[in-house]
Amino acid sequence: MILDSHQHFWQLDLPFDYGWLGRAEHAAINRSYLPADLLPHLRTAGVDATIFVQTQHSLEENRWVLKLAEQNAFIAGVVGWVDLSSECCEEQLQEFVIQPKFCGVRHITQDEPDDDFIIRPDVLRGLRVLERYAVPFDLLFYVRHLRHAAALGRQLPDLPMVVDHLAKPQIRLGELDQWRLDLRRAAECGNIYCKLSGLVTEADWVRWTVADLRPYVETALECFGVERCMFGSDWPVCELAGGYEDVVGAMRELTSGLSTAERARIFGGTAVEFYGLEAGAGETATT
Repeated sequence: MILDSHQHFWQLDLPFDYGWLGRAEHAAINRSYLPADLLPHLRTAGVDATIFVQTQHSLEENRWVLKLAEQNAFIAGVVGWVDLSSECCEEQLQEFVIQPKFCGVRHITQDEPDDDFIIRPDVLRGLRVLERYAVPFDLLFYVRHLRHAAALGRQLPDLPMVVDHLAKPQIRLGELDQWRLDLRRAAECGNIYCKLSGLVTEADWVRWTVADLRPYVETALECFGVERCMFGSDWPVCELAGGYEDVVGAMRELTSGLSTAERARIFGGTAVEFYGLEAGAGETATT
């Protein structure tokens, strides 16, 4: 099974905060994106199933997407949101952990004004709730936040965590040094994984090449191994720099030197294991 571990939906007429889509640089994706828009791309690219990842700090988005997942078998899992800083965090989580396709939690840490948000005592308390319930957590970081990953890995050794988009390295500038150092430190914690996702939008949107992405993917594979790396498209955000098929094709080229078994880990096995999905979950998009 080929599994895309990271994609989004949004519907502009719903009462959610899509203000970021109104920025001039995001005009190309300032419209609704729903399962019917993604399905043709999955079939063309040979992708069987996907995992939706939250876009809102909203329990209502969880409920909306879980309904979409019930109606669309190719959505194998839903990474939603709960308020980690709230004393009601556990109560909120209990509503969703009983849903078969609810498989993780994310917070848009990159947008928090406090760069140390993720290690605040109240947030750590919420993360410990996730740890008790064995609910994985997606780390949406910029490079400046990546220094916190190793500390989290040590403090929460039983909480599976994954670094989304490799913490958004400055690919367009070719910067590697500090990012590579902090990524290696994160990888020393066996409960931290990484997503090979969101890379084309960190490169030059118009002129990026597979060669631009290669040093970052090779570093991630060196640090984490195929056992802790997973592919994600970041669709439809990726459309700012390339189509769905372009992103899948680039990752296939970047991993072409690996064995069949190693590619199977990156394109499905790692995510199935990390998110605790049933083998074959959502295997319908290409049938």
